[in-house]
Amino acid sequence: MKRFFLIILILFSSAMVWGQSLAYKTLLKGVYDKEFPLVYPEDKKLTEEVLFLDTREISEFEVSHIKNAKWVGYDTFSLEAISEIPKDKDIVVYCSIGARSQEIGKKLKEAGYQNVYNLYGGIFHWVNEGLPVFDEHGKTNRVHAYSKTWGIWLSKGDKVY
Repeated sequence: MKRFFLIILILFSSAMVWGQSLAYKTLLKGVYDKEFPLVYPEDKKLTEEVLFLDTREISEFEVSHIKNAKWVGYDTFSLEAISEIPKDKDIVVYCSIGARSQEIGKKLKEAGYQNVYNLYGGIFHWVNEGLPVFDEHGKTNRVHAYSKTWGIWLSKGDKVY
């Protein structure tokens, strides 16, 4: 009987994880513009030469960010802040899930930046895939979850609100 309940628990847990994953993918599909290029955390394009631009607000960036990312913000974003970046530089924009970063990416493209990609799933997917994030002291498990509503999509790391 214990074995039966254990099997049921495993099946239920697997269905919950699969269901959440499907819901997350569906959410992202609805957020992304099909014309704007995505890059995935496991993509080989993500070398040391790629410049990550964090389009979240400064309070989110300070909790954690992708290593060596440059903060550019969303509400306060300005092209002047990135004027020193060459127009042919490989740039990956990201935010929590990819909605804000896509908008900033479009502004970069309109300004003549040629190689701009949106990070699929944003920092949430990055962390959920087991990739590291950093704060001013080094590697951390803390991730700004934006809000309790959006935080449900962050399954790894220590959520900060």
